Amino acid sequence: MADRASVARLLGSGAFTWPRGPSLTSRILMVNVLPLVLLGGGVIYLDVYRKQLLDERFKLALVEAQIIAEALAGASNARQAALLIQLGKEQKLRLRLYDGRGRLESDSFVLAPPSFTMADPAAQSDRHGFARTLDEWSDRLVGAPPLPLYVEPKVDSIAAWPELTRAKDESLTQIVLRSAPDRSHVINAAAPVGLRGETLLLTRNPTDIVDAVRRARSAVFLAVLAALAVSTLLSLFLARTIVNPLRTLVRSAIRVRQGRDRQVEVPRLPQRGDEIGLLARTISDMTAALRHRIDAVESFAADVAHEIKNPLASLRNATETLGRVEDPALRAELISIARHDVRRIDRLVSEISDASRVDAELSRATFEEVDLLALTRAIVGNREDRDQNAGHPIRIESAAEPVTVMAEPSRLERVIVNLLDNAVSFSPPAGEVTIAILRDGGMVSLSVIDAGPGIAEDRRELVFRRFHSLRPEGEDFGNHSGLGLAIGRAIAEAHDGTLTAADRTDGQPGARMVLVLPAAERARR
Repeated sequence: MADRASVARLLGSGAFTWPRGPSLTSRILMVNVLPLVLLGGGVIYLDVYRKQLLDERFKLALVEAQIIAEALAGASNARQAALLIQLGKEQKLRLRLYDGRGRLESDSFVLAPPSFTMADPAAQSDRHGFARTLDEWSDRLVGAPPLPLYVEPKVDSIAAWPELTRAKDESLTQIVLRSAPDRSHVINAAAPVGLRGETLLLTRNPTDIVDAVRRARSAVFLAVLAALAVSTLLSLFLARTIVNPLRTLVRSAIRVRQGRDRQVEVPRLPQRGDEIGLLARTISDMTAALRHRIDAVESFAADVAHEIKNPLASLRNATETLGRVEDPALRAELISIARHDVRRIDRLVSEISDASRVDAELSRATFEEVDLLALTRAIVGNREDRDQNAGHPIRIESAAEPVTVMAEPSRLERVIVNLLDNAVSFSPPAGEVTIAILRDGGMVSLSVIDAGPGIAEDRRELVFRRFHSLRPEGEDFGNHSGLGLAIGRAIAEAHDGTLTAADRTDGQPGARMVLVLPAAERARR
C-alpha cells in the first residue's frame, strides 16, 4: 500500500505529466510529410503555371487572328499572299485562308518556307521521351483532360477544322488547343475575314511553354529530391535518437531482471522532453518501486521467520523438558508455557495472514458510503458488551452528525478496533480513552487519545513498522504481534487517507493516533 500511496503522491505532484516539447509523432510526421507536401504542391504549381502560360497565348492568338483578319479583309489576292508570308515568318505562324466555299485559298507554308516545324518523337533522344512520360504522369496527377491530337487533314478544307466552321457560322473568333505528336501544344485560332465569307486559320506551336513547364518541373523535382535527402538524413538521425535510448533502457531492464547488480541505474534521460524521456523516467520509477516492494517482501519474510522462531523455540524447549519432569507443579507450568506459545503462534499466523491479504483484498474491494460516527459507536458498544475495554471508559466526541466517508466497512472497522486495542493496552488502570471525530473541509479525522506514557517524537514512525512493538511494562510478553498499527496504516492509505501518531493537544500525558480520510462527497469526485 505504501507503493500505491507514493504513486498517488507522484501523480498529484505532476511527476507524470505529458511532455510539453514536440512529440515523436509530430517530428516523424514533419520529417516524412515534407517531401510529399513539396511534391504535391509542386505538381499543383506546375499545372497552374502551365494554364497561366496557355491563357496568355490564347489571348495573344485571339488578338493576332482578329488583327490579321482585318488586314486581309478587302485586300487583293497578291496583297493577301504577301501579308500571309510576312506575318507568318515574323510571328512564326502558319496562316491559311479559305474562300467563301470553304476551299483552301492560300497557305503561308506553301507560299514560303515553313516558319516552324513540329518535332518528330521518333527522331528525338531518350531524354525527350522521358520528359514526355513525365508530362503524361503530371497530367494524370492533376486530372487534366487529354488533348486531341493535332493531325494535318488529307484534304485541307474548312470541313476538316471544326473551329473554322464555328467561326464562320457565329462570326466570332474561335480558339482550340491540341497536342502535337511530341506532346507540345498547338493553338489554332479561326476568325472570319471580311464580308465575302472567307475564314482565316492561325496555327502556332508554342514549344516554349512546354520547355518552361519542364524547366519548372525539373526545379521542383530537384527540390523534392533535396527534401527527400534531408528527410532521409533526419529520419536516420531521428531513428538513432529513438533506438539508442531504447537499447540503453533494454540493457538496463535486462540487468534489473537478471538481478545481477542491485545498483543498476535506469537512465532517466532528463534532457528528453518527448515520449522517450517519459518512458525512461517511468521505467526508472517503476524499477525503484519494484525494488522497494521486493525489499519489503524480503524484510517481511525475515521478520516473519524471526517472530515465529521465538515462540517455536520456547514451545520446543517446553515440550522437550516436559517428558523429563516429574514434579506436578513444574509440569503444569511447562504445559501453561506451551499453551501460551501455541496461542502466540496462532495469533501471529492470523495477523501475518491478514497483513499479507490487505493489499490484494482492498484492490478488489467496493467502497461504500459509511457513517464514521455511527460505526464508531457500534464498535464501542460491542466492546463494552464483551468487556473488551478492560475497565477503561471510552468517550466519543463529535461536532457533527452524521460524518460519512467512502470506505470498505469491515476494513475501516479493523483500523478503529486496532487503535482502541492499542489505546486500552497503554492506558493506566481505569484511564479514559477519548475518540474525537472532526470534519475539516473535505477531510474527516478520527483521533483515538489515551492517557498512557505517549510516544517519543523520534519513534512515532517506528510504531507503524511491521513487528515493531513498544509494549507497556507489566503486560504479558507475546500478547501483541506488532502488526496492528502497520495494518491500520496500510488500510488508511488504501482509502486515500493517513494514519499518524502525535501528542495530545491538551498537554496531558498520552498519545494521539489520528486517522484522516476524505469525506464522502470529496471521495466520489
